[in-house]
Amino acid sequence: MPRRSTVAEAAGPSLAQRAGLGPKSALWLAEAGISTWEQLQALGAVAAYVQVRQAGRPASLNLLWALEGALSGLHWQVVAREHRTSLLLALEDALHALSGRPGAS
Repeated sequence: MPRRSTVAEAAGPSLAQRAGLGPKSALWLAEAGISTWEQLQALGAVAAYVQVRQAGRPASLNLLWALEGALSGLHWQVVAREHRTSLLLALEDALHALSGRPGAS
């Protein structure tokens, strides 16, 4: 007897599968209102990370590296090593913008 596909399977790969994220990271993204690959792409790694933190989740910078890695096609450890400074500066600017204070740049 052929196996029936579920609604989730019919919809294609989940955000977690597509981005290579674990279940906790995917849950945090969903709690922050990010549930599709397209939403993640539109926001970008920094804004998505900020939304997760604003949703009260205790995400470490490893989530930022993983999100950027998913979007750029790089392993998160490569992102952490080679793009750390630019991502931290972008994060600082985003947080300053949210607080209404001028950024450091």
